[in-house]
Amino acid sequence: MPQHEHKLVSFPGGAKAQPGSRPRDPRIDAFRGLALVMIFVDHVPGNPYEYLTIRNFAHSDAAEAFFIMSGLAAALAYSSRLAPEARAEHGLMNGVLPMWKRSWTLYLAHILMTVWAIGIFAAGAGVYNLPELLETINLRQVFSNTGEALFGIGALTHQLGYVNILPAYSVLLFFAPAMLLLGLWKPKALLWTALGVWMAAGLWRLNLPNFPNPGGWFFNPISWELLFAIGMLTGLAMRRGERFVPVSRPLFWASAGYCVLVLAWKFIPEIGAVINHQMARLYQAGIPFHLTTHDKTFVALPRLLNILALAYVLSCLPAVTRLSAGKLAAPLRLLGQQGLLVFCTGTIVALMFQVIMAGNPLSTWMGWGLPPLGIVIMLVVAWMGQSRKPVRREAQAAGGIVAAAGQRRVS
Repeated sequence: MPQHEHKLVSFPGGAKAQPGSRPRDPRIDAFRGLALVMIFVDHVPGNPYEYLTIRNFAHSDAAEAFFIMSGLAAALAYSSRLAPEARAEHGLMNGVLPMWKRSWTLYLAHILMTVWAIGIFAAGAGVYNLPELLETINLRQVFSNTGEALFGIGALTHQLGYVNILPAYSVLLFFAPAMLLLGLWKPKALLWTALGVWMAAGLWRLNLPNFPNPGGWFFNPISWELLFAIGMLTGLAMRRGERFVPVSRPLFWASAGYCVLVLAWKFIPEIGAVINHQMARLYQAGIPFHLTTHDKTFVALPRLLNILALAYVLSCLPAVTRLSAGKLAAPLRLLGQQGLLVFCTGTIVALMFQVIMAGNPLSTWMGWGLPPLGIVIMLVVAWMGQSRKPVRREAQAAGGIVAAAGQRRVS
């Protein structure tokens, strides 16, 4: 456990800074890049690398980390415009509109990926003579109930498998101004409100509609808002040069102990059977399901505690910061700095690889070769996006709008 608390910040945040300064902590980009790589690998089922991603060693997976870091990035990028002095000088909408614009960008990116997904699987069904591809990833409604499915795609109520993270992120970013205003005013009020909404969603199964299918969204924003809010609170604390959760030796070891327990839970059948049996008994006794299961849609308690415990442990290890800033982590940082571009690229490439592997008898060998190729493609796209940043900044400075705002977009 580190002894110098003043050097530590909340994961995945930045280095200790004076209020008003915004040094870029390498962990933000490195861990966001790592999450993007793991999401990509998990989106190519049947490859051997998927056994190395976080979901095999924890109840949570890269999606939980993605939402925490998205909330953190939103707080760092937009909270200064919503500070009282900024609102007094420039007005409330000067802080709200950039977030709504970004939410719209995420919506458009989602629609683009959905169209590509439909095209990729439709082409694969014809090229490989595999009509069953038209029944996968929730495509059946698109081809058998086209009118209602197309309406659902535009309204975000019909989402395809592997292309369903951005809608929740877009919705949360739309409500982010209210969350940030509350967090700037009373951080604890934001935390308790987010906890209350998460609890209510689990108690009453609150979710957004999934028309024309029954049920609700796989990434239920009414539940996932808790992770987004925790990320926001971490980012707001970072802007003040503080930690959202103070360094505590007992809390560190409790968090590390829970992570070890989860490993035993997953890898030692006897231990897993006992814990699962006790959780089932609690559920039968009337304890809400999102406290006694591993449900992902409602961010069940074991998943929630696991990602928070892991985040806290990592935040307390100075070696993590050094590794994140090192040369070996440079590719991950590059991916993290171009988050949306890399995510969209990785998703489309992963869907293409799924179809290729489904229609190719050499899919076993492709499982070894295609994921590394996909990561290389993501790195090339990230490098191309990064290389255009100076050009964009120069154009923005000429126009004066973005330059005057000094606003950094969330990737």
